[in-house]
Amino acid sequence: MQEAGWRLSVAPMLEWTDKHCRYFHRLLTRRTRLYTEMVTTGALMHGSVRRHLRLDAQEHPVALQLGGSEPRELAIAARLGEAWGYDEINLNCGCPSERVQRGAFGACLMAAPGLVADGVKAMRDAVRIPVTVKHRIGIDRVESYDFVRDFVGLVSEAGCEVFIVHARNAWLQGLSPKENREVPPLRYEHVYRLKRDFPHLTIVINGGIQTNEAIEAHLREVDGAMLGREAYHHPWLMSTWDEDFYGEPAQAVTREAVEEAMVAYMEREAREDGTPWYAIARHMLGLYHGQRGARGWRQVWSNHRLKPLPPREVWAMARAARAQERQPEAQTPERSLKNRANASAPIGWANK
Repeated sequence: MQEAGWRLSVAPMLEWTDKHCRYFHRLLTRRTRLYTEMVTTGALMHGSVRRHLRLDAQEHPVALQLGGSEPRELAIAARLGEAWGYDEINLNCGCPSERVQRGAFGACLMAAPGLVADGVKAMRDAVRIPVTVKHRIGIDRVESYDFVRDFVGLVSEAGCEVFIVHARNAWLQGLSPKENREVPPLRYEHVYRLKRDFPHLTIVINGGIQTNEAIEAHLREVDGAMLGREAYHHPWLMSTWDEDFYGEPAQAVTREAVEEAMVAYMEREAREDGTPWYAIARHMLGLYHGQRGARGWRQVWSNHRLKPLPPREVWAMARAARAQERQPEAQTPERSLKNRANASAPIGWANK
């Protein structure tokens, strides 16, 4: 089985995996591949290229995910991505939202594998970095392995060697994007069969993966695993990935050190680009997930009334809130006396 650079990755997530989110994730793991939000070819052709493609040198390896279907425009966008320093261009063939469907790209492209192949070829001719495809195992309610097998077979003939497969169908009608991540059943076996049928390709599995144990199980069958919302909401999960899956020392030392590094990053972004700290802090709200004091800490960093303050002051308040919440409940003399009495009383007396 291939040991490619796609062993572990964090999924592209619209409105979530911006450059600030990726910087935060990179403080937790140095080897995991990171993906941008989907950027449409139209946004790059007619909007601010810098706003969509600006990245930090620390983010590598990092991939640009494109949304589009017109080969010429995809080639132009891919060339821009390479020029801005991305390590990979990924074509979105998995998003089921109505807005994406109106643009004739995303999951509906799986019904036009020839067009996908043309887009892949155009991008491969335009850049020297890898061109990959992220897709579903099918569209609508037809649960046929043959459909995804034929899609991968045709697109691979255009030169695509890496396929990131969300192991659910995309229902193009009747479900919201959120429901499309939960309602269509997961069929991991379809992804495993792709690896068996195309052993020369890199096959990465995505969808419903939540634990390191699940990652290990999938890596026995395919080349890589991609996590999305689990990694975003519970980011400390990534802190052991370098050691557990790459045999390297862990990147992150403590949550506190990561938080301090993020505060320094907030200050730098405000100074260099005018970015407010709260646009960055929103991505790290899961840092202390499961830890005592997390609730108070999170409430400070998400408090809109604190927006005028500099991030270092907010950081101090968040630390104080976390410390206070971690301490045992403060006891009044009356409560302390009652607790001592209860401790020495017969069982059941305290509730009378």
